[in-house]
Amino acid sequence: MKHVKAAAGQLSSEAAPSPPASSEVARWVMFGLDAGRYALPLEVVERIVRAVHITPLPLAPPVVLGAIDVAGQVLPVFNLRRKFRLPERTIDPADQFLIARAAHRTVVLVIDVAYGVLEGPKAAMIDAAHIAPTLGQVRGVIPLEDGLVLVHDLEVFLSPEEARALDEAMSQDSPHAD
Repeated sequence: MKHVKAAAGQLSSEAAPSPPASSEVARWVMFGLDAGRYALPLEVVERIVRAVHITPLPLAPPVVLGAIDVAGQVLPVFNLRRKFRLPERTIDPADQFLIARAAHRTVVLVIDVAYGVLEGPKAAMIDAAHIAPTLGQVRGVIPLEDGLVLVHDLEVFLSPEEARALDEAMSQDSPHAD
């Protein structure tokens, strides 16, 4: 398993070197919340930026902190701490926002720190179904020498009800929303 460190804002599928010809190599963007390490597939991550002011969306589901404007696009900001049942805390200016694409929307995730890109064989990730079929938004687990990294699936991050509530909140709050 190879860990490639990248500076904030430099993680994108366009900026990343092309994978070797083998389809067996996978890349994940690894990030931290408290002591936990999490990851998303590199191909869904657009970039990582410094935290900015979030405009609240009153009708959004509890997991949504609000929205921010990124280059003219209004994007929802998700509170991963709420979703992962971690202790709440105020967003610090040193925190980072990870901007990623899900099938139906681009989203912003509040993270404590971006560790960079983790590269290794696709087989390094243990499918969540082999661990426990009820892990929900966890796609798999990557065991490292110093602990586990949970790989998340943005496609199932919101329940259908939360997705509908978010769509309504975004359409009522901003004429620029998707």
